[in-house]
Amino acid sequence: MILDNCYQGAPTDMLTGGIRHDVMRSRNRSLVIGAVRRAGNPSRTQIAHLTGLSHSTISAIAADLIAEGIMRESVHETQVPVSRRGRPQVALTLNPDAGRAVCLHLHFNRLEAVLVDYCGGVIATRTHVINTLALNRQQLIDLVVETVQEAAGGKPFMRIVFAVQGVTDAKGDEILWSPIITHNHVPFGTLLREQFGVPVSVQNDCNLIATALHWINPERYGQNFLAILLSHGIGMGLMLNGQIFTGIRSSGVEFGHMIYRPHGSLCRCGRRGCIEAYAGSYAIQRRAEGLDTVSEPLANAHDTDLSALLAQARAEDGPVRQAFREAGQAIGYGLGSLFALIDPAPVALIGHGTAAFEIMEPEIRAALAQTAAGQNAGDLSFEIWPDEIPLIQQGCAMEALNSMDHEVFGPGLQPTDSARDGRTPNGEPTKAYA
Repeated sequence: MILDNCYQGAPTDMLTGGIRHDVMRSRNRSLVIGAVRRAGNPSRTQIAHLTGLSHSTISAIAADLIAEGIMRESVHETQVPVSRRGRPQVALTLNPDAGRAVCLHLHFNRLEAVLVDYCGGVIATRTHVINTLALNRQQLIDLVVETVQEAAGGKPFMRIVFAVQGVTDAKGDEILWSPIITHNHVPFGTLLREQFGVPVSVQNDCNLIATALHWINPERYGQNFLAILLSHGIGMGLMLNGQIFTGIRSSGVEFGHMIYRPHGSLCRCGRRGCIEAYAGSYAIQRRAEGLDTVSEPLANAHDTDLSALLAQARAEDGPVRQAFREAGQAIGYGLGSLFALIDPAPVALIGHGTAAFEIMEPEIRAALAQTAAGQNAGDLSFEIWPDEIPLIQQGCAMEALNSMDHEVFGPGLQPTDSARDGRTPNGEPTKAYA
């Protein structure tokens, strides 16, 4: 299965009604690159099966891509020792040196940058442990730029994808709001583009989690599914018809800020009654410790604190276990509201909050059963992913690399025009960032 194969809006020749030659060429190159990225080390026969292209077309495209330094040939990984007769089957692999990308991730009190090669291999990482709520606007901007420079280490790169906890605009240019910083409408896309001279995409971290799952397991996470982050806050990435859902103006799908109980517990967003105000780590800890639910949300509920509370909840039935149960109820009713619109779909639960799943699951299912969508959700399946960080990093990498596949190497820009001499995809020199 190809990760990305959406060319329904391709320009056509108005006289013949056929697809223009340059568009067809770009489409077919992208299909071949995508097939190799998906399969890892496929033969030309395997690529033909994945893409539907003829062997002659694949051979011609492969020859061009090898000549341009985008791909390499190797002996197929399943090839048995060669007998005295016949030729070994030759496979295609991506050339890791064809291009690089920087993957940024801003989450609570932490900023990370990873430099990856064209195969997604990690070249370098940089991490800053910070107080995200204490940084002023310029300090935050300067730190992000500095972290990109540190990760790049003077090496040219072609893309930046910036994952953030919070709401981004639909164009992928700015952070509209985030609970982990005190500044709204920060146009990191524009700022980083001007600084480094490469395309930049600013994305909600849960959308990138969904992107990673779609890549990792397309059988389960193919056309329609939900990725729910259970952490300090509650987030969601939603895949509909094989595409990440975003709103008209923003990244959308703020599942954690759907209302569970009107005028209820205070949420970090400043409103009351949100799902997150009952299911986020800070909310569980607040309720378990008997604090006023309309008091200011705890600034930092540590994983260790949640683990201690979970141990107590498992040991005895009381207020602590009830806090986890109510978290499950909030999630269950939220799913019921969502499934009333889109129908039940596979659910991935991600993050350290999944450690309490055995307590929350019965409450999730019981609450869901009371909603209109519950009658169709009897066989709903959940899959648990305890650590969200690798998924966010992989989602960042795939977002960056697939844009390079379709926007740079599909149309035919050679690596020497970009990654190897520090020029942007439009041929302009990048700004100095070493």
